[in-house]
Amino acid sequence: MIDSLSPDTLRTRFDASQFDFDTTEDLPADTQVVGQNRAVDALEFGMNIEGDGYNVFALGPSGTGRRELVQHLLEEQAADEKTPPDWCYVNNFDEEREPTVIQLPAGRGCDLKEDVDDLIEELKTALPAAFESEEYQSRREMIQEEVREGEEAALEDLQERAREDDIALIRTPQGFAFAPIRDGEVVAPDEVESMPDEERETVQERISEYQDELQEILRKVPGNEREARDRIEELNREMAAYAIDDFINALRRKYSNLDAVLDFLAAVRADLIENVDVFVQAAQDGGQQRQMLPVMQQQGQQGGGGERPALDGAFWRRYQVNLIVDNRDTDGAPVVFEDNPNYQNLVGQVEQIAQMGALVTDFNLIQPGALHAANGGYLILEARKLLTQPYAWEGLKRALRNDEIRIESPGQALGLMRTVTLEPEAIPLDVKIVLVGERMLYYLLDALDPDMDRLFKVMADFEEQIDRDDEHEEKYADLIATMIADEDLRPFDCSAIAHVMEQSTRLVSDTEKLSGHVEHIRDLAQEASYWAGQDDADTVTDVHVQRAIDAQVRRADRMRDRIQESIERETIYIDTGGEAVGQINGLSYLDVGGFSFGKPNRITARVRLGKGEIVDIEREAALGGPLHSKGVLILSGFLQGRYAQRRPLSLSASLVFEQSYGGIDGDSASSAELYALLSALADVPLRQNFAVTGSVNQHGVVQPIGGVNEKIEGFFDVCQERGLTGDQGVLIPASNTEHLMLRPDVVEAAEAGDFHVYPVETVDQGIELLTGIEAGERNEQGAFPDDTMNGMVEARLRAFADRRRQFALTDGQAESAEA
Repeated sequence: MIDSLSPDTLRTRFDASQFDFDTTEDLPADTQVVGQNRAVDALEFGMNIEGDGYNVFALGPSGTGRRELVQHLLEEQAADEKTPPDWCYVNNFDEEREPTVIQLPAGRGCDLKEDVDDLIEELKTALPAAFESEEYQSRREMIQEEVREGEEAALEDLQERAREDDIALIRTPQGFAFAPIRDGEVVAPDEVESMPDEERETVQERISEYQDELQEILRKVPGNEREARDRIEELNREMAAYAIDDFINALRRKYSNLDAVLDFLAAVRADLIENVDVFVQAAQDGGQQRQMLPVMQQQGQQGGGGERPALDGAFWRRYQVNLIVDNRDTDGAPVVFEDNPNYQNLVGQVEQIAQMGALVTDFNLIQPGALHAANGGYLILEARKLLTQPYAWEGLKRALRNDEIRIESPGQALGLMRTVTLEPEAIPLDVKIVLVGERMLYYLLDALDPDMDRLFKVMADFEEQIDRDDEHEEKYADLIATMIADEDLRPFDCSAIAHVMEQSTRLVSDTEKLSGHVEHIRDLAQEASYWAGQDDADTVTDVHVQRAIDAQVRRADRMRDRIQESIERETIYIDTGGEAVGQINGLSYLDVGGFSFGKPNRITARVRLGKGEIVDIEREAALGGPLHSKGVLILSGFLQGRYAQRRPLSLSASLVFEQSYGGIDGDSASSAELYALLSALADVPLRQNFAVTGSVNQHGVVQPIGGVNEKIEGFFDVCQERGLTGDQGVLIPASNTEHLMLRPDVVEAAEAGDFHVYPVETVDQGIELLTGIEAGERNEQGAFPDDTMNGMVEARLRAFADRRRQFALTDGQAESAEA
């Protein structure tokens, strides 16, 4: 029989003396990554290669520090790169629904915005003042006076010539009229009617001639007024240009090397001059308000009656600069992480405000997205969050395909709805995207989305496990020291670091690996530091680390305790001593709320005469998963291959996990099920002081399984609660020996000889331990010795086959007799 494992193989310990430091304060606190060379190489390749579609998908389980490492590497790379330009939106005075974008060197965007704001403040004063000036008023009045004088001169000339002909030009409320004069007096209309016909006709002819001249003069009046208005408008433009140009020209000189800014300033100047009437009206309103000031003061109406009224704020918004990307404080290329990657947060949006019950907008309400902020640099996104946001994934892909950021609503982008809103000019896009997500998510996208291969050509695959060697152990200690420094924790001594590494190895259940789940290690470090603080200790030791581990377990093990309680109260039947035929302790693995533990299960088998079928009761009850069903089917292959070479397998067997009321899957109990079957066939009892785990193949080789530590500890806890007898233990696959990182109390029990772990390579080794009977091998005649387990099983199956043959003969004779 095989021997149990020595206690020193049950848990691999880290020797604290291998470290050449006293505390983590002696270690460098700048290590961000350990054992992720493949992922780091992929990231560096993705960052440096030029070409379309070389964006990166960083895949791996959460907790491995993917995002933090990605951000650290990107920031190191970006620090040496060129700072990208600023971006602004300004009004498109030709088509206000399509705002214009301006690109400026980094830092100049803020300058332009401030300069234009200052320009606006200056013009708010300068423009109305220009139209209130004496020079403007006198030149305007001069133009108006010239028109009036021309009209008056023409009328006076007409009036003088008419008077010479005894005709008077009379002004009435209705206009002008002509009447004859006699003896210096205007002749009344009734007197005109009493004139002799010849005289009356002569007067009327003269009046008609003068009326024609008057009409000609009056016809010229609108033209003269139009000419006056044109001259006044030209004067207004001249005055506006005079008030504007000094300020505009100063900005032109400042931005002389930026054509887009010069074009914008020219457009602002042209629009201000085009809207000069606004300033003229403001000046006129200001004059009227000052004239009313004495009256307002007499009436007690205070509140700035003597101040010049400001132009409507909405009017000046059209000249402002909307700075959407400001890189003045950016050193190198930007590295942006967007925690909420919805559509608007990625590509930006055009906001709206309510005015008088209606929603309105303008270019100042254009808001940037993460793509704008990261343009010219790097953008980090969490893939799962991105994919759960409506239209966000499609919006990102569209931007990458077209190499531009176009701000539009999801409805516009998808053609679902069309409302009148702004359509800002698109901004060229130059960015590297790094998606961070789980492997399964990457594989699904790669399989289902044809754009994935074109847009994310680089895969950075993060390891969950790190090779345990001297180099990685040293770097791992540096990594822990970095975590401690980052979180401002108490320093750890060598024993604490060694214990953290032991726990790291336990997390991956592999003595040759360390855990890549740095978040678990960070949490453990924080909690160990907390417990050290509870003890008023300046330094964290292995005692505090173990206390933190115990506290983590205590917070999460309620379900395990309830199961253990049920076993102890014999609500769940588990034997830890004695013998039973066709009954064995199997071990299952549970993960509840992030806490993993093992649980013993009673497995029973019954056999009878049949046609070679093995009934999996779990499967028949729809409680067994496909992997468990596969394991049961393998048992049929083993029995047929070993015992049914010369005769048919004539048994019917049933297997069940007793008291299982939930789903069961996996094949790790297949060896235990096989032992129960062999026991039932040989009618030989199995020792109940053992529990068994391990899968088996058709050749009887016991294969490795997962959760070996938790399974051993699950049976150990039951035995310890009832009292260790010294002969209790667990049979595990021999290939799982290198995965053992058992709890210290289990190791102590093994050192005391109270508990044992047996490495089993084959079913024969296991059955010998469980029964105390030799398994047996075939002799030269091809038969198993009768006093061996295999011999007893084969004899029982031979008896089943003989009885089946007898039944067949009896049935055949009966059928012949009936015939």
